[in-house]
Amino acid sequence: MLNPKAKIIAAISLYMVFLLVSLGSCSSDNEEDLFDNDICDTENVSYADFIAPTMQTFCNSCHSAAAPSSGIITATYEGLKVVALDGRLVGSINHESGFSPMPQSQPKLQECVRLKIQAWVEDGALNN
Repeated sequence: MLNPKAKIIAAISLYMVFLLVSLGSCSSDNEEDLFDNDICDTENVSYADFIAPTMQTFCNSCHSAAAPSSGIITATYEGLKVVALDGRLVGSINHESGFSPMPQSQPKLQECVRLKIQAWVEDGALNN
């Protein structure tokens, strides 16, 4: 039988092992992976409700009709549709080899945002 001091030491040791195992089990250090528990709904992605506001937030400051960087216009449906259907939009936002990574000099957009844009393109890049 263990004396009270040995029981306390054993309990503390067991607790420390539990903490080490628990904290060491996190396989990701990416905030998005750790805290983004929402399911990314890529069904029926709408140009008006999602794509246009996303372009406004991340793209239109450089790709507006007034001063389109590289001749690419993301501020209008017609301009965006061109780069969506020829593969440049998805290639750029995913930072794929052979494409200019966008947003320029920034990390990739969140995975769910990129998946929604890709789904919209795969559905035909509709003006919906």
